[in-house]
Amino acid sequence: MRSNVLNPKKWRKSFLSVTALLLMIVTASVSALLPNAVEGEKLPTLAPMVEKVTPAVVNIATEGSVRIRQNPLLNDPFFRRFFNIPDQPRERKTQSLGSGVIIDAKRGLVVTNNHVVANAHQITVKLRDGRKFQAKLIGSDPETDVALIQIPAEHLTAVKLADSDKLRVGDFVVAIGNPFGLGQTVTSGIVSALGRTGLGIEGYEDFIQTDASINPGNSGGALVNLRGELIGINTAIFSQTGSSVGIGFAIPVNMVKMVTEQLMTHGAIHRGLIGAQTQDLDPDLAEAFGIEQRTGAVVVDILPGSPAEKAGLKPGDVILEVNGRMVKSSSDVRLRIGLLRVGEKVRFTVVRNNKKLKLTATVADREEVASTSKLKNPRLAGATFGDIPENSPAYGWIKGVMLYEVERGSRLWKAGLREGDIITSVNRTPVHDLTAFLKIVNSIDKGQMLFRVRRGNQAAYIVIK
Repeated sequence: MRSNVLNPKKWRKSFLSVTALLLMIVTASVSALLPNAVEGEKLPTLAPMVEKVTPAVVNIATEGSVRIRQNPLLNDPFFRRFFNIPDQPRERKTQSLGSGVIIDAKRGLVVTNNHVVANAHQITVKLRDGRKFQAKLIGSDPETDVALIQIPAEHLTAVKLADSDKLRVGDFVVAIGNPFGLGQTVTSGIVSALGRTGLGIEGYEDFIQTDASINPGNSGGALVNLRGELIGINTAIFSQTGSSVGIGFAIPVNMVKMVTEQLMTHGAIHRGLIGAQTQDLDPDLAEAFGIEQRTGAVVVDILPGSPAEKAGLKPGDVILEVNGRMVKSSSDVRLRIGLLRVGEKVRFTVVRNNKKLKLTATVADREEVASTSKLKNPRLAGATFGDIPENSPAYGWIKGVMLYEVERGSRLWKAGLREGDIITSVNRTPVHDLTAFLKIVNSIDKGQMLFRVRRGNQAAYIVIK
């Protein structure tokens, strides 16, 4: 007797067949209706903009070398012969791939990241049309990770520069570069955040954050808006795997312009300072100062004879704006001043005793500011020292001097000293204040300097050779 119950296997097969047929019908219907829905108009596309910009984005390949650190015993010929250790190479060859952007076609100027061309003996630039050129390094700045190179100005295309200060979160952007050495690649996304700082990637940070896919090899490439204007130079990603997870960072083009102008003129960046130490304004400090603002930077100390003192800045002033731009933190003040040339004016808007004041200082050379504090030892160049400020947690129970600023790449930086460190002794002689510190370090002409340094609750000895 035939059963009226449908066989499960046959039922499943029939259902899948019907489903597949329906999908085919729906897909065909949608495909047939699409041209009528747009009435013959072209579909939206970024292709015209991309075609205009991509000739200005180049691939960069470098070859260089780095010195290999060795155990000092390996430098002793007797030690090597005794243990039959062969001679070791003192340098290691390096290769890197990255991207760059032509910003001046008439002069053949290409901007990229410092880390793309660092330690390079040879820089090869490949254009989209297949041409290759050997590039010359004009200058680089590790603090902002910007480098400027030059190629022959032969039928080049440059990208137009935008005003990155006008960017807004949510603006559409396109990233163009050379990820993983694959060749020119285009990805899209939006501006996820602006003014990202405190990431520890560079010395001066004011990053554009984007979710446009950025991968190794994109470094130095272009981040453009939908008009095809350069808004940033792609430089880093946040990732635990080394690949894009939708968090990429680009240097704003306005910062790039300021750096490249100095690199073209001087071949290097001559940063100045004004001699003021600041800290972030938090709610507790705002309440203590009796002000409504909850963001800004508090001046905690002023170097005697410095531009800050001459401008009238005083400890306790709350900086709200620098050159008309709002200040959210102490790092904002450092960034705004650090990007200015020596001799340029800095306009401050500050709050003092619940009154707003306008003050103007002139950026001075670091050595000039150092000379006002009578720091003469050349081994301490690039650093600014001062007495421990009253609002420091160390004030009153630690005797010593505080390192207000230290230039990345300086001798002290390489030795491991950082901003906020407190030096309590030099060559095992206690230093209770700036006067005692200067007297000792200025008298040391030869031999090493031994600093005892406190950082938070930790202490260590650091040798300055």
